[in-house]
Amino acid sequence: QVKELVLDNCRSDDGKIVGLSSDFENLEFLSMININLLSVSNLPKLNKLRKLELSDNRISGGLEVLAERTPNLTHLNLSGNKIKEINTLEPLKKLPNLHSLDLFNCEVTMLINYRESVFTLLPQLTYLDGFDADDQEAPDSDPEADGDGLEDEYENGEDDLDEEVIDDEEDEDDDLEGEEEEDGVDDEEEDEEEDGEDDEEDEADDDLPRGEKRKRNLEDEGEEDPEDEEDDEDD
Repeated sequence: QVKELVLDNCRSDDGKIVGLSSDFENLEFLSMININLLSVSNLPKLNKLRKLELSDNRISGGLEVLAERTPNLTHLNLSGNKIKEINTLEPLKKLPNLHSLDLFNCEVTMLINYRESVFTLLPQLTYLDGFDADDQEAPDSDPEADGDGLEDEYENGEDDLDEEVIDDEEDEDDDLEGEEEEDGVDDEEEDEEEDGEDDEEDEADDDLPRGEKRKRNLEDEGEEDPEDEEDDEDD
């Protein structure tokens, strides 16, 4: 009843698949990444297999086995293998449902007009190395892999931070306004006190006789009384 089987980083026996039998007939996903495979000749008949991961091995040919034993394959990843020529891929024409093929880090990708040649050879393909014939990227089947959820959380966090900053700024403005109002009140009180002192001095001067008042004013201004000057002249 096994539908998915991952054998990544296990070691193959002499570059061949061992232990995988037709008992796994319900397999829909099989991953054998980096197991030092040289050939897929021992692959059992897997009629329900849809996705096959064979990246980072040493496969250089023999792909006709896939057409015979995995007739309903839709995704095939051969990245990082020893595929050098376009005609090595020709047996894949017999996989009518194959619409995604990956050949990253294979020497074949260095050939002139590589993409055009593969799409011409395999017309059933929709995506080659993650892009279609018009260079449009294949959609990700797992939305979480794009980090959409994280971005939403991050954006919400930014909104919350912005609101807190605005609230803090408003509080600071209120405090500053309150301080300015208090300062204004203090200044007015000081002015009133100074005016009161001046008024008291004026009232005190009014109580003095006219001559004494005049003499006091002259003394404040640093001038001598004319009568004193006449006395000095008589002497």
